[in-house]
Amino acid sequence: MKKRDQWSSNFGFLMAAAGSAVGLGNLWKFPYVVGINSGGIFILAYIILLILLGTPILMSEMSIGRNTRLNAIDACNKLKTGWGFVGGLGVLGAFTILCYYSVIGGWVLKYLFKYIVSPSIDNPSEYFKNFSESIVEPVIWHIIFAIICITIVIKGISGGIEKISKIFLPLLAIFIIVISINVLRLPNALNGLKFFLIPNLSDINSVSDIFSILLHAMGQVFFSLSLGMGTLITYGSYLGRNSNIQKNSLYIPLFDLIIALLACTAILPAVFAFDLEPTAGSGLLFNTLPYVFDHMKYGKYLAIIFFLLVFFAAVTSAISLIEVISSYFIDNKKWSRKKACTISGIGFILIGIIASLSLGTLNNITIFGHTLFDSLIILSDKIIMPIGGFFICILVGYIWKTKNMYDEMSSGGLFKIYFKKTLTFLIKFFAPAMIIIIFITSIF
Repeated sequence: MKKRDQWSSNFGFLMAAAGSAVGLGNLWKFPYVVGINSGGIFILAYIILLILLGTPILMSEMSIGRNTRLNAIDACNKLKTGWGFVGGLGVLGAFTILCYYSVIGGWVLKYLFKYIVSPSIDNPSEYFKNFSESIVEPVIWHIIFAIICITIVIKGISGGIEKISKIFLPLLAIFIIVISINVLRLPNALNGLKFFLIPNLSDINSVSDIFSILLHAMGQVFFSLSLGMGTLITYGSYLGRNSNIQKNSLYIPLFDLIIALLACTAILPAVFAFDLEPTAGSGLLFNTLPYVFDHMKYGKYLAIIFFLLVFFAAVTSAISLIEVISSYFIDNKKWSRKKACTISGIGFILIGIIASLSLGTLNNITIFGHTLFDSLIILSDKIIMPIGGFFICILVGYIWKTKNMYDEMSSGGLFKIYFKKTLTFLIKFFAPAMIIIIFITSIF
């Protein structure tokens, strides 16, 4: 086997994996999903599923990757012939997400450019609506964002993905804290804090409400941690034997949760302060924060720095998805990295153009009542990734066997593995059962 690229340090891997997790899943999506799912109740459900569902699957995927040193499809197929379809679901999920994720990354670039040339945004809600529904401009920014991400992945693991993650992810965390502190000084901001920190059981009117919240929480866990999309298998394949998988599998969800809660602190209190709707949906980030910056000293410059860092957060997630797809063609088809990244990029750019247009001129074309943009989100979050996670549990728990996973996690006895019985129960029984129950209930 030819020498495989590796992370230059465990910290670099952690920042890249956390960057894949943090991205727009926390900054763009998490606050609006919290907003449409009763706030504090959703947060509670999310934390429970993050611990009991997300962390064990995270460990499983990283162990598969490092053990096989292959892309997601070939890795699963190496563990058991014929099971490459599990990794295939991951590659499909990564591609599906990129088709709309790149569009949102383009929105971030647009707002960054807008603040560079203008002191503020008048009527942010109307501005976002007009921009996102227009024909030309969102498509152009989507293409620019995609080209930037493709270029970084072409540069490789340590030279591209790791380098950008190590620099900008810590900066993003610091800056969100600064914004959160300023937001909490706004009038009525504490009402927003209570909304997502204190569960309100009066929002639950039926059993279906509970399962609806659980479904959204499960989708967010998979989306935020990049589970069921081959990312952690691919990133794990570049890990050295001196990396402690169990410890890393705890750090990544913890960092993900901290950033998610900080994002809520930066956005939801502002929603209440300016009397906006927490159920505003996918435009919540772009509708809300311009109001905040308008009421902050040096708001224009803070807005530029913030959207620059959000842009890099979006990039760290997008490049992880491109790497999942490209690594298959590099390993299996023997394509050059440049060719694999370019062809993959052309595919999601073209579908992304249609997804962008579906918010405006093509919004009359729907799939089961949803635009293409929303359909891609539903397909990835609620179908492909949970199914992929289910089969990862089956593959590790019953075919590869958890004892082999623990041997890989320990690096052949170098690291002690804790809570083996609990982890075995979660991987073999709890996680698959939970996914099936939530998945089937969501259908009916």
